[in-house]
Amino acid sequence: MEKKLLLGDEAIALGAIHAGIRGVYAYPGTPSTEITEYIQRHPLARARGLHSTWCTNEKTAVEAALGASYAGARVIACMKHVGLNVAADAFVNAAITGVNGGMIVVVADDPSMHSSQNEQDSRFYGKFSMITTLEPSTQQEAYDMMQYGFELSEREKLPVLMRIVMRLAHSRAAVTVKEEAEEVRALPCAKDPASWVLLPANSRRKYAALVEQQPRLEQAAAEAPYTRYEQASGEKPVGILACGIGYNYVTEVREAAEKFNILKITQYPLPADLVRRLAADSREILVVEDGQPFAEELVRGMLSADYPVRGRLTGDLPRTGELTPDSVAAAMGHRPERYFEAPKNVVGRPPALCQGCGHRDVYTALNEVVKEYPDARVFADIGCYTLGALPPFRAIDTCLDMGASITMAKGAADAGVFPAIAVIGDSTFTHSGMTGLLDAVNDKAQITVIISDNLTTAMTGGQDSAGTNKFEAICLGLGVEPEHVRVVVPLPKNMEEITRILREEIEYKGVSVIIPRRECIQTLNRKLKQKRAEKKA
Repeated sequence: MEKKLLLGDEAIALGAIHAGIRGVYAYPGTPSTEITEYIQRHPLARARGLHSTWCTNEKTAVEAALGASYAGARVIACMKHVGLNVAADAFVNAAITGVNGGMIVVVADDPSMHSSQNEQDSRFYGKFSMITTLEPSTQQEAYDMMQYGFELSEREKLPVLMRIVMRLAHSRAAVTVKEEAEEVRALPCAKDPASWVLLPANSRRKYAALVEQQPRLEQAAAEAPYTRYEQASGEKPVGILACGIGYNYVTEVREAAEKFNILKITQYPLPADLVRRLAADSREILVVEDGQPFAEELVRGMLSADYPVRGRLTGDLPRTGELTPDSVAAAMGHRPERYFEAPKNVVGRPPALCQGCGHRDVYTALNEVVKEYPDARVFADIGCYTLGALPPFRAIDTCLDMGASITMAKGAADAGVFPAIAVIGDSTFTHSGMTGLLDAVNDKAQITVIISDNLTTAMTGGQDSAGTNKFEAICLGLGVEPEHVRVVVPLPKNMEEITRILREEIEYKGVSVIIPRRECIQTLNRKLKQKRAEKKA
């Protein structure tokens, strides 16, 4: 065994490699991106030829992972929490088909919305799908749980959800890992169409079997090596149900081990018998969980209505945002140490588009043209270019989810808005914008779509973009008229040409697409540095 200093994401990635995965299927999304990137860089993964290219979106990632599982391979699918919304159709139905080779879906939640539209809690998806959810409390557990999760997945013939949070994903700790990892042989390909073809008759049988599995999954959670009940001395102390990283915050309070009964939860379904034991031994229960009050609501349902349960719903912990050592200490009745108090002399600096970014020139041109149309509305999307909402541009009116710019623009145009303009990035367009464009073409909507193409998935660090060098062909294939697919180079010297084309396409009574194309300044700089380094070598 050896020790490595790893991010939580890296611990998951290395644990997956050492557990014998044949592939990782993912779409980049903070705070999950580093899992796939670590696998892509790792020499053992390269030596084994692990599949590790980026998928077009999270749904295709889960479907491809399920296909690999069908063929007998161990696989992971990785995404951030809002990506699970995109993958939900495949993810929920995978609990009905079941799996063959072990399959773990790793989802990184983002309490406090550091880089997300919401702070939804992925544990609800695990409960909704009726599968096991793992929630490591440390980087070491994140590494160890991969082997455990694959064995559990193959034993129960179900996918496993692993839920982590931003603070675990993006913090480092020493992790004890295997020095060598044996390659795991794939299982034979699945052969039972009655399990994998979800016709209603098959689905009803499989769903009934899934319901029957629930007591066994709950028992597995109660007996899991990471589940632990720590009983304090004394009569009827306060009980704490600590979920995932919440256990870390609890144990940072020095008196916790002596003064509190602590039930550590890292696996769901929530084991009801252990919860009832904690309640019997304690005068009240404080539920410490990072995310929404998922476990708190379950605990309330397991106990009598008059049993005192505290947590986020009662205001003992903040209802929104991520946990901190200070907030947990305060809920435990201890004076917080003010670990997270921001220095008073530090001025906040909001994010901004990079100097030299092509999106800047797109918004400069767009603002110049839009001011000529008092009723114009600009519908934007998820990506670096969402920063166009901030000064100095203030160029966009909406941003909802991946791909929504085109469909919202279409709906607004249907309702009489003119001009209705959509701004979407290259990676986002192939992720979930193409179907909206097809809707617009089929309905002959009068919208102007700007696909701001910087030749990469820039917001998450410069991963490959699925549609690079294919956008004109895609738009033509979806039915956009060839004369209304226009390509420009977003540079100040081309501003007159760009604004002229914008005016022409806004006035066109149909669907038009403008593709401003210039490489992301950050990926370009990295390429130039690499070339200089290669020359010196």
